[in-house]
Amino acid sequence: MSTPLGEKIRAERKRMKLTLDDLAARTESSKSYIWELENRPVVRPSADKIKKIADVFGVTVEYLLDDDKQTPTESDADKAFFRRIGQLDPAKRAQLEKFLKAIDDD
Repeated sequence: MSTPLGEKIRAERKRMKLTLDDLAARTESSKSYIWELENRPVVRPSADKIKKIADVFGVTVEYLLDDDKQTPTESDADKAFFRRIGQLDPAKRAQLEKFLKAIDDD
């Protein structure tokens, strides 16, 4: 019997058409570790691993850890998106700002 976290990880992984190996590679984990997160009745992932998984899925850590949320909300997606922007290096952030300015001119 898996946990709500495990069910969310499996559902998001399948939604994105990722294999266990794909998600493991993107989160610097092993395939067996991802399998355990999805299937074990008790899991204690590190905050770092949960953040990496949330980043891959484009959701918030809060969504993954909230047992009451069954699907990510638009607000969850927005928070994840803006967190990614905040993590960009200055050069990439400048490129993004230039792109946004260009599409705003239309």
